[in-house]
Amino acid sequence: MSGQIEVPLYRIAHARSGDKGNRLNITLICNAPRFYPPVAETTTAQCVAEIFASRRPTRVVRYDLPRLFAFNFVLDDVLEGGVNSSLGLDGHGKSLSFVLLAATIRIDRALLQTDTAALPVTTAALRANNQTQRQ
Repeated sequence: MSGQIEVPLYRIAHARSGDKGNRLNITLICNAPRFYPPVAETTTAQCVAEIFASRRPTRVVRYDLPRLFAFNFVLDDVLEGGVNSSLGLDGHGKSLSFVLLAATIRIDRALLQTDTAALPVTTAALRANNQTQRQ
């Protein structure tokens, strides 16, 4: 079975989010090293800006963290002034990582056909990747 399949990011990654004033910070971490390339290709700063368009970010920057199989997205001016100014229920932006995780991307079906598809990246996998990149 080959071809592409559309999957929500939460199936192949997890995320953490936080704030600094009116700036939202979301780190998207792939559950396995094999998911990093398709996520890197499709989850661009422009893509994330479109996902959060209703919050009108003035700027979105993506920082690649290949040794961690992760990406850090910084979105400016999306928290309604920040925790001290906003009357919103989530002034810190903690729940906004789920908005990103609900987005879908297309990946090769074969990437999901292993028993470890949903397992997070292990420390051993990170060490092995770092060793390979140093060589």
